[in-house]
Amino acid sequence: MPLSKVAIVDDTELNLKLFRKLMEKLEGCEVFCFQNSAAGLAWCIQNTPDLIIVDYMMPAPDGLEFISRFRAEALGGKDIPILMITANDQKEIRYRTLEAGANDFLTRPVDSSEFKARIRNMLALRENQKKLADHAAWLVGEVDKATAQIRAREKEIILRLSKATDYRDPETGAHILRMAHYARHIAVNLGLPQADQELILEAAPMHDIGKVAIPDHVLLKPGKYTPEEFDIMKQHSRIGYEILAGSSAPVLQAGAEIALTHHEKFDGSGYPDGLKGGAIPLFGRIAAVADVFDALTSARPYKATWEIERAVELLRDEAGRHFDPACVSAFLANWENVLEMKRKIQDGVS
Repeated sequence: MPLSKVAIVDDTELNLKLFRKLMEKLEGCEVFCFQNSAAGLAWCIQNTPDLIIVDYMMPAPDGLEFISRFRAEALGGKDIPILMITANDQKEIRYRTLEAGANDFLTRPVDSSEFKARIRNMLALRENQKKLADHAAWLVGEVDKATAQIRAREKEIILRLSKATDYRDPETGAHILRMAHYARHIAVNLGLPQADQELILEAAPMHDIGKVAIPDHVLLKPGKYTPEEFDIMKQHSRIGYEILAGSSAPVLQAGAEIALTHHEKFDGSGYPDGLKGGAIPLFGRIAAVADVFDALTSARPYKATWEIERAVELLRDEAGRHFDPACVSAFLANWENVLEMKRKIQDGVS
């Protein structure tokens, strides 16, 4: 068990020797004596002892100033027990001592038995404070571990839910992963907070979950849709929203927003609600860029794979019409990262 650090500050050398001798009769203490109050204060602020014994009448800083400054300046200084020693037994001095932040006081001449009893009590108080702090830190750690486990299970469930469309949609699980990583790449380059970067990475895979409700003759059609078929296909955005909406989980709330809005267009010509510009939620604007780029540059039964340069040219041409220009610029920034993600996450990955 570590020793309790006790600082004694008194401008009289004889008093320091007396207090040190009394402290030597108590086990488990490491004593630090200071005859200069300024030096003692500096040490206490830097080292945060477990108990401070300080004289009232000293050259500046005196005992009251010492306590006030220590409480204000020391890290965790508000919790450290302080015992004030004074030769003055007037009530007003006692009141000022307590108001300054002292926990207890003794008047001279100091009774050795009373001194040791109060020191034991104050060190016991400090030890209990540290145990409570350690327990609180342990509880925080346990909560963090439990939260991490819940988040890991939540992420797995979301990914598996997103992959449910794999059984009906010719798009692959790799598309889901690439699109999500592209979306985070955009969020990073837009300067979004770290929490939002991780949120869109986890939520973006659910963008097409509504396709589970689209009939096969539409979803799997290799050719161009008729207007009637396209109307049916467009329903997947709102269906996806209805599947995910109403949850208290932030990731599902974000997933619902992305599902509903990732086919909106910046000029207002998209679906399902014809939102325009900034009226489209930012996550939806980000997902639109990530989704279209990966769809164009991935192999599908109903279309040939576009060259990357051709897809990039389309993004630039459609900035301000289909896409938010800021999201396009953010996607094209640090381009080598996009190419690396595309290389690592290949079709056929589950």
